[in-house]
Amino acid sequence: MLIAQITDIHLGFDPDNPAEFNRKRLDQVLKLLTGMKPMPNLLLATGDLVDRGDGESYRRLKNALSICPFPVWPCLGNHDLRDQFLDHFPEIPTVDGFVQYEIDAGPVRFLVLDTLEEGRHGGAFCETRARWLRTRLAEQPDRDTMIVMHHPPVDTGIEWMTTDPEEPWVTRFAEAIEGHRQIRSIICGHLHRAISVGWRGTNIAICPSTAPQVALELAPIDPDVPDNRPMIVADPPAFALHKWNGRELVSHFDTADEHTMLAKFDSKMQPLVRALMGERPGRELPDEEVQIRAAC
Repeated sequence: MLIAQITDIHLGFDPDNPAEFNRKRLDQVLKLLTGMKPMPNLLLATGDLVDRGDGESYRRLKNALSICPFPVWPCLGNHDLRDQFLDHFPEIPTVDGFVQYEIDAGPVRFLVLDTLEEGRHGGAFCETRARWLRTRLAEQPDRDTMIVMHHPPVDTGIEWMTTDPEEPWVTRFAEAIEGHRQIRSIICGHLHRAISVGWRGTNIAICPSTAPQVALELAPIDPDVPDNRPMIVADPPAFALHKWNGRELVSHFDTADEHTMLAKFDSKMQPLVRALMGERPGRELPDEEVQIRAAC
């Protein structure tokens, strides 16, 4: 199973521009995802879908996503507004006013969480949301499950953007998932960078953004002393592909820019490919590959 992910689209950052930079970057990623083989089974859009929470930007987002031949499942980030979002995406389930829901995707199950507290940049996860998560996890303790949310519940070292692990919402979320070994990965956005980290017995995969990326700067920051460090950089629009192989979720991160090809699968590369694949259990090496390995 192949799961695509986009995040931090920030559509409407330039609201009066019909050729908005962030829309072009989103379209570039969607063109790649809808043209790839194999095509993703579904697309997760993990928050900060628009920049100002306005209805017009959600309308334009829905128009952009309409080209996708696979299901698109969104969650909300700190730049989103629930009421405006639901006006344009009424088909997305809610619980107790929060955009939380389950995706039954055959071999795996996704639990999409709402970590939005309107007016706050960082995450939130109240007892109502935690109770829903605990209940859903207890229902299917042996079902391979992915958690999908905008805010990563971990300190990533980028001080001006990161989560403080002592925040109450992190504790509440950690307690809700404690002991549930069916969770295979936690899929997040928010940081505008590709980051992977082990946490609480599972893995957190953080997707880079379709909008411009956050600079990799791990030095401490003093909010009272501007030091002219880079904060936002014009790196290419990016996405993630998560492959479920029946045992693990393998996360790949890439950009939608063109890549310069230095080698291709032609007759010259064929012996190497055969040799590499022939090393796997249950495969026999052709005679020429046996000779190649003996010569090495």
